[in-house]
Amino acid sequence: MRWIVCAWFCLSSMVTAAEPVTVDWVQVTPKAAWQPRDSSGELVFQDRLWIFGGWFDSYSPPPRDVWSSSDGQLWEQISPEAPWKYSDLPMTAVFRDQMWFLGGWTNGRLPGHGATAEIWSSTNGRQWNLATNKPGWSPRLAAGITVHNDRLWIIGGHENYYFGDASNLKNDVWSSADGKTWEQATEHAPWSPRAYHQVVTHAGKLWVFGGGNYVPEYQAHNDVWCSTDGKTWEQVTEHAPWSPRLWFSATTYRDHMWVIGGWSNHPAKNWGDVWYSRDGQDWKELKSNVQWKERHEHSTFVFQGKLWIAGGHAQPLNSEVWTLELPHDFAKK
Repeated sequence: MRWIVCAWFCLSSMVTAAEPVTVDWVQVTPKAAWQPRDSSGELVFQDRLWIFGGWFDSYSPPPRDVWSSSDGQLWEQISPEAPWKYSDLPMTAVFRDQMWFLGGWTNGRLPGHGATAEIWSSTNGRQWNLATNKPGWSPRLAAGITVHNDRLWIIGGHENYYFGDASNLKNDVWSSADGKTWEQATEHAPWSPRAYHQVVTHAGKLWVFGGGNYVPEYQAHNDVWCSTDGKTWEQVTEHAPWSPRLWFSATTYRDHMWVIGGWSNHPAKNWGDVWYSRDGQDWKELKSNVQWKERHEHSTFVFQGKLWIAGGHAQPLNSEVWTLELPHDFAKK
């Protein structure tokens, strides 16, 4: 009898130890000072969160404002109108102790719509310098961007959004040591041309997740690829367990890669799921009892040891800010 009780107790302890950690999201503010939006640029710089531009609706010029916060609750408008105009679906990153704002799109329902290849940089969010408008890569929006091996990388993207076709999708890879002069690693990577995907740097490699195209022919992927040099790519998995999607976010946090939210079509659906992986092949879904409403084109940050999301299109647009803090060893519990 004692042996049975002991066996049951040991087995029960093992099951309990293997159960996933449940950590709930915390709402920092239901309404930040900036107007609700999606498709913004976002980054962390000088120990502050930053939001740039984005999208309000299909009939208004994209905003050109710059906002910053030290705590995610109180936001300061740094500039009401930055000099860059193509602020819908831009690419933003921190590189060489500066904030960088690359490419982007103007509203397709207004005269003069289009994408750009302009590259701007700033050290304070108020003054912006045009580094170049002829980097070598074509004007585009919704490309992947990251810093890898002390270089700034642009990967894939779309040249024409609403009015393009499959030929406007790109699978080229470019990098720069200074943000001005760019080198092409490959014109055609083995992954299919795409936009609205995500790119991160993790474990000494570049990683590409999902994405696809919105119009005129919808397509979405859930494949995962990696590369050490941007030229030679390996497909880690053809189908990750998270659904094929566009307009999601990805980042690295607690030594894992993360895929968060997004949108897919047929039927049209926002996602509110959160997935993490150390190797890009084995993915686990993080469950929470308290969480934000499903959304796409939100901003994601890693800041002050926490995972953050802000804004996005949750039907309707919003300016919420949420945060989640996990222990360093959460995946081992």
